[in-house]
Amino acid sequence: MFESLTDRLERAFKVLKGQGYITEINVAETMKEVRKALLDADVSYKIAKDFTDEVKKKALGMNVLKAVSPSQLMVKIAYDELIALMGRTAEDINIKSNPSIILMAGLQGSGKTTHAAKLAYLLKNKRGKKPLLVACDVYRPAAIDQLKVLGEQIQVEVFADTESKKPVEIAKKAIAHAKTWGHDVVIIDTAGRLAIDREMMEEIGNIKSAVNPHEILFVVDAMTGQDAVNTAKAFNDKLNFDGVILTKMDGDTRGGAALTVKAVVNKPIKFIGLGEKMEALDVFHPDRMAERILGMGDIRSFVERAQEQIDEEEAAKLQKKLAKNQFDFNDFLAQIHQIKKMGNVKDLMSMIPGMGKMVKDMDIDENSFKGVEAIILSMTPDERKNPDILNGSRKKRIAVGSGNNIQEVNKLVKQFEDTRKVMKMVNSGKAKNLMQGLSRPGKR
Repeated sequence: MFESLTDRLERAFKVLKGQGYITEINVAETMKEVRKALLDADVSYKIAKDFTDEVKKKALGMNVLKAVSPSQLMVKIAYDELIALMGRTAEDINIKSNPSIILMAGLQGSGKTTHAAKLAYLLKNKRGKKPLLVACDVYRPAAIDQLKVLGEQIQVEVFADTESKKPVEIAKKAIAHAKTWGHDVVIIDTAGRLAIDREMMEEIGNIKSAVNPHEILFVVDAMTGQDAVNTAKAFNDKLNFDGVILTKMDGDTRGGAALTVKAVVNKPIKFIGLGEKMEALDVFHPDRMAERILGMGDIRSFVERAQEQIDEEEAAKLQKKLAKNQFDFNDFLAQIHQIKKMGNVKDLMSMIPGMGKMVKDMDIDENSFKGVEAIILSMTPDERKNPDILNGSRKKRIAVGSGNNIQEVNKLVKQFEDTRKVMKMVNSGKAKNLMQGLSRPGKR
């Protein structure tokens, strides 16, 4: 996410490295590079110019403290302006009514159906809601079946009326069903439509009028860049939506859509899609996104994901085992599974300050763990529980059984021993307190 933009901005701010003062000349040179970086990220010229003009004005109007270098000051001003550009604070969706009705809108292929299910998953598992998914896409072949499959996957009921071809009628029936069966959130998945398709735009307008939704979310593919912003404006003119879900943010290295949607339509980005998994939907935080754009990482999101996955009881058990130096390959495998649950490994590592540059050219994905898991699962229960018994002949058998060579097995055993040493350290001093803090969800 934002790889190329982050690199370009870092190079732009290097102009001020070693400079003792902020001057009109060095600020102008820096802002010229920043503007180029924003334009290459598919930000419109007007927004890029307004942004750099504002940063320049604030920079020249400040006295640089001796403790702060010009480049540090410029990064801080840019950070504040990026937050302002993207909306300042995270904005929640309106789910205070019972039932709360959420209408999903967007272009064909933008990911509405998938993100309707992701939103249902988030509301069910993180907000304690009982959502109902409604299949109102009566045009796309297999759209209803897709929503049913996703609903079954996340254990959320899907309302579908295969007899009716009238989305307004289906939506009304679904709301009546929700009231009868105690659903407190109704998420209506509509057909994809083009902004220039007058008939289809009229239809979604009719759905809005008929069900009076508490929240309208516009779903758009971040990788379409400036086109995404233009489409958002066209839909907003018709629907006056409440917020945006930007999909495929994990595949967009430019970031133009994220930077400009709020400025163009004056509606907040509320969620971002970061992968294919149902849990890969995050609340959009402008300050955290600004940190990532400027290469600062996003440690708060990292800790929150860890808190969601770390089981307090399991963490307590692990600490007891660490205290007795009993950390084994079963525990090692369990830690791998927890990391995988947190999301894309490369994305997670880029959240840690200073790690973004290190991992940007590395090929890291979920498959990275497959070889490790195969080796551990090729061990006998006794070998996993007692790693010290792993001799040469056992390692050779494990290598054959897992489809690896002996070098890979030896490498894993060494990594395990190193991890065991680190985990033992975690059980003491400040590191122990940190782990205890992470094991209590909600603690900051």
